[in-house]
Amino acid sequence: MHIEGIKDNMIANNLTPFFPTHPGEVIKDEIIARGITQRQLSEVTGIAYSVVNEVLNGKRPVTVEYALLIAKALDIEAATFIRMQAEYDLQTTKSDNSFIRRLTAVRKIASVL
Repeated sequence: MHIEGIKDNMIANNLTPFFPTHPGEVIKDEIIARGITQRQLSEVTGIAYSVVNEVLNGKRPVTVEYALLIAKALDIEAATFIRMQAEYDLQTTKSDNSFIRRLTAVRKIASVL
C-alpha cells in the first residue's frame, strides 16, 4: 500500500521523534505525579540538588550512577533511564551538523580503504 508522501517501509517503531525525550523529563513528570520535590529526591539519593535540577531539566545526562540511585528511590528499573539516555544521545548526535560532517569525512576515507 502506498500513500502519497509516505514510504512503504515506514512503520511506527522505526520513526525518530522530531525532538528526542531526555530521561530527566520523564523523571521530573514522575516525581511531580508522586508529590516529590527535587530537593527531596536530592536528599534521598545523595545527588546534589543542582545536579538533580540539571538532570531533570535535560541539561545533564542521566549517568548509570544517577539512574541506579533515582531508580531505587522511585522503585523503577534503572535500565529504563539508561536506555532512554542512550537513545537521546544517539538521536541528538545524529542531528548534530558538525558530527554529520565528521561522519561524511570518515565515510569518504573508509570507501578508499
